[in-house]
Amino acid sequence: MLACVHSAGIHGIDAYLITVEVDIGRTSLPQTHIVGLPDAAVQESRERVRSAIRNSGLHYPYDSRITVNLAPADIRKEGPSLDLPIALGMLAATEQLTRSGLDGWVSVGELALDGTVRPVSGVLPIALGTRAAGHVRLIVPEANAKEAAVVEGLEIYGVSTLHQAVHLVHTGEGACPVVPEPVSELLVDPRYEADFSDVRGQEHVKRALEVAAAGGHNLLMVGPPGSGKTMLARRLPSILPPLGLDEALEVTKLYSIAGLLPAQTPLIACRPFRSPHHTVSNAGLIGGGSVPRPGEVSLADHGVLFLDELPEFKRDVLEVLRQPLEDGQVTISRASGSLSYPARFMMVGAMNPCPCGFLTDPGRQCTCNPTAVQRYLMRISGPLLDRIDLHVEVPRLKHDEILSRGTTEPSTSIRARVQSARARQTDRFQGTRMFCNAHMGSKALREFCPIDDATRTLLKAAIQQLNLSARAYDRILKVARTIADLAGAEAIQVPHVAEAIQYRSLDRKLWN
Repeated sequence: MLACVHSAGIHGIDAYLITVEVDIGRTSLPQTHIVGLPDAAVQESRERVRSAIRNSGLHYPYDSRITVNLAPADIRKEGPSLDLPIALGMLAATEQLTRSGLDGWVSVGELALDGTVRPVSGVLPIALGTRAAGHVRLIVPEANAKEAAVVEGLEIYGVSTLHQAVHLVHTGEGACPVVPEPVSELLVDPRYEADFSDVRGQEHVKRALEVAAAGGHNLLMVGPPGSGKTMLARRLPSILPPLGLDEALEVTKLYSIAGLLPAQTPLIACRPFRSPHHTVSNAGLIGGGSVPRPGEVSLADHGVLFLDELPEFKRDVLEVLRQPLEDGQVTISRASGSLSYPARFMMVGAMNPCPCGFLTDPGRQCTCNPTAVQRYLMRISGPLLDRIDLHVEVPRLKHDEILSRGTTEPSTSIRARVQSARARQTDRFQGTRMFCNAHMGSKALREFCPIDDATRTLLKAAIQQLNLSARAYDRILKVARTIADLAGAEAIQVPHVAEAIQYRSLDRKLWN
């Protein structure tokens, strides 16, 4: 007998429908074959499904030849999420389940040997793909039900056992659709533990972080150990605008695929903050592996990627950041095909000015010779440095700043100004695929960043004195546009450009 069951798989960050075809026939040589480019986890589902069916009190056709085909056959099937649809297909093919009852159902889930349905990764994109394909009923593991229920227009059924899934499909009873939580309640303004009210001093660095947040710019902080670089970076998400629905869905899809979605969190509302160790590999940072998975740059999508001790990262690891910093996505190519993951993040780097860290510290003497300092700084290549919009020196705090008990501006006040500037950018870029000033290309710069003669003269002098590249010139204009937005100005003026230029001062002081 032949039975067909609908399921779904993940390709990149999107889902595609899989038709599970199960054919069972009598033979003198009982065998079970799974075809359609299954990986090792899918091949092993034969044993899980056999034990789950038997231990659920159902009949498994031991004396038959079973062929399971996973269509389309030209896409590799990965993971254990096909266990449940394969089991349902076998039960339908042996007439323990009405085959017509499977019409309209899509199912995913991993089976334990006792028939328990275990949670799987990637349920949110599977739910979105199910809706896009025109199906309305989706069976998922009970632990994944809230995640799938974020998608409107679907009936989501969470099951905890194979027997419960069979009863649901056979009779239409045994489980009720999950009642989704309103998206407006899931996207509540998140509360961040780290707040700028805890920061003492460093007013110019906080200003640079505000500019970076307002325009989505990359930032590099240089200063001696203990000056507060990491503390400041960890507070950056608290002044970024809240995630919109589309952004939240994209971030949640990535974390769901990577298996990192927190329990009882159907939708991620906080902007990600990723801080990989400097020993991270290319695949760990960009993504990849024999089974490609999102890397740190994708997990930081719509959030912050913080690279502490930037020169300690391997040179080839840093160089692979060029594509995502420019394009906002990363493409992973393998012999079996190519996958693209979104990677639109703010990169924040922190580093010492020299190997010992005290080159710019007036209170400590640097023990590094000039050659060692130059070698240390040259670990950051010029092309990568050009892609960082703001360079900021972070000095050591003075004693009176450390002991100060005065209140400082909280993150909520700074975020209000950032959101106001972002609102201006949203109006400006309406009808385009740009969301903030950092996304502007050359054409957009000419359209949205006109400058007068006085500003052009200032920029010309800066290019000559700092020996700036054309990319650095573009970055200055983008930052100046953001500073103007924070000031509520319609046009870029000389003070805005002057402030943007001083954020490139490290080009002259350290790298030239």
